[in-house]
Parts: sequence; C-alpha cells; structure tokens
Amino acid sequence: MNGYRWFGRSWLSLGYLFLYIPIVVLIVFSFNSSRQDMIWSGFSTHWYSELLQDKEIISGFVLSLKIAVMAACGSVLLGTFAAYVLDRYRNFAGRTLFSGMVNAPLVMPEVIIGLSLLLMLVSVEKLFGFPDRGMMTIWLGHTLLGMAYATVVVQSRLQEMSKSLEEAAMDLGCKPHQVFFLVTLPNITQALASAWLLTFTLSLDDVVLSEFLTGPGYSTMPIVIFSRARLGLDPRVNVVAALTILVVSIGVIVSSLYLARAERLRQKQISAAFQAETLH
Repeated sequence: MNGYRWFGRSWLSLGYLFLYIPIVVLIVFSFNSSRQDMIWSGFSTHWYSELLQDKEIISGFVLSLKIAVMAACGSVLLGTFAAYVLDRYRNFAGRTLFSGMVNAPLVMPEVIIGLSLLLMLVSVEKLFGFPDRGMMTIWLGHTLLGMAYATVVVQSRLQEMSKSLEEAAMDLGCKPHQVFFLVTLPNITQALASAWLLTFTLSLDDVVLSEFLTGPGYSTMPIVIFSRARLGLDPRVNVVAALTILVVSIGVIVSSLYLARAERLRQKQISAAFQAETLH
C-alpha cells in the first residue's frame, strides 16, 4: 500500500514540476541582465524599467485588459441566461439545437471560429459599412467563446442548487423575475465570479481569434508577444509574463478567499434558518 502511495505521489510531483518549472525559469530570467535568455549574466531589473518605455506592449496590454473585462462581463451575462434556460426550461422547441449551438465553441477549433467570424463580419461590413475590424470585433469573438465556458460553469451550479428555494419563494408570492433576482442570483454568485475569472483569463491570453478579428492599429498584448517571438525572444516579454503571473496569482488568491468567505457565510445562514425552523 505504501509503495502505491509513493508511486502516485512521485508521478504527481513530476507532473507539477513539468508544469511549473518553466514558469519559475521564466520569472528568474526576467531579472537577467543579458539580452540572451538562456545565458545568466547577473541580476538586474533593467528590463523592468525598459518595459515602461515600450509603448507597443503597454498599449497592447491596455487594449487586452479592456477587451477582457468587456468580454468577461458579456460572457457571464449571456452565459447565465443560457444556463438558466437550459436548466429550468427543459421542454421547449429547439432546446437540443440551442444547447448544441451554445456548446459548439467548446469543441470547435478556434481557427474555424475565427475564420467563420471573419468571413461573416467582412460580409456585414460590405453590406452596412459596420463594424470595422478592431476592438469591437475582437470583443465579439471573445464573448462568443467565453459564453460557452460561462454557460457550463453556471449551469453546473444551477443543477446543484435546490429548486425548493425557488418554489418556496413563489409560494410566498414572488413573481418569476423576483425569484430570479432575489433567490437564484444570490445562490449562484460564486459560480458567476468563477465564470467571470475564467472568461477574463481566456480573453486576456487569446491569440487565434484576436489574430483573425483584429484590424490596423489594434494589437493585443498576446499578438505583440507572438509577433516578437517570431524574431527571437525579447527579455521584455519575460517581464510581461512575470508581471502577468503575479497579477493573476494575486487575483486567484483574493477570489479564493472571497469565495471561501461567501461559502462559509452561506452555510451559516442555512444553518441558522434550519435551527429557527426546527425551534418553531
């Protein structure tokens, strides 16, 4: 038994090392004074100060951040409505088709999604003169992809949620829209936060859709990094990656603490309500 446990732990450790050692190396070499990545020549923060002067990366990061925030909000909004319809209304005409269309971006290659969106948007632009390829078209593509992920996350939470809470609210006189906003939404807040973070991350590092849907003067941070990587790795790219890892790590820690606190508070409220009902 101990031998199997040791074997499992060893494989798990090797898996984590394989995943995280390259990230650690990248962060370490972001402090390398040499321009050549794999030759360590001393500790320096020179490339961090150089990054502040790189207008292309900074503008790309700002654009990526704007698109990621808007795409995450749009994805969660549309994904919540789609998940609610799929979970609460199981018998309506076209449900199978609707479910397939919502989940299609999860299994369809991004190249196909990007190319089809590009052809559609070009045709629409020829007919109506709008929209020009740029920030809005990238946002549409990221929202389409993110909505599928948000739907899966929210739908799984709705399936776990007890429907008796909604039924009790309707018995007490709440209308359907009141039940949704006063009962359902507070109980799926954690899923909404998780879906927002997931879709935000997917949008922030997307290359394929952005490459198809971008226009002149609109280069997101991943596109800038990818274009520079073709000509050889730039030490400033390491700095961007290290700062991104730092920001994402802080966001994950803060969100995890918030979600854990919200879950504890919810459990306390449920326990208090159950005790009050028992006393009565």
